[in-house]
Amino acid sequence: MLKLIFMINRVEGMSYERFVEHHRDRHAPLFTSIPEAERYVRKYTVSHPVPAGNYPRRAYDGLTEIWFDDWEDHDAFFASDNYRTRVNPDEARFIDMDSVAVMVTEEKVVI
Repeated sequence: MLKLIFMINRVEGMSYERFVEHHRDRHAPLFTSIPEAERYVRKYTVSHPVPAGNYPRRAYDGLTEIWFDDWEDHDAFFASDNYRTRVNPDEARFIDMDSVAVMVTEEKVVI
């Protein structure tokens, strides 16, 4: 299983609350609305920090996790017309693209 983790921050001038609303209630439904999401994506999550008193201040405003079976599905999804013309343009509306951190992993279950 190929896992992509995107740590993201909001565009300048956007409130944190507006960012979360857009990410969770607009972008995520847009992402899942394209047929390629159902065909190629095994898991898609959006997460946002919650108050955590004894932990450091949040480094990112949100996180998106996308799982694929393999690189072929990854490539097919991101090359699709629906992703490139519908989903990708929306990202710049709420994500500071210069601050995105990406981690590509393969999960190893320990417990």
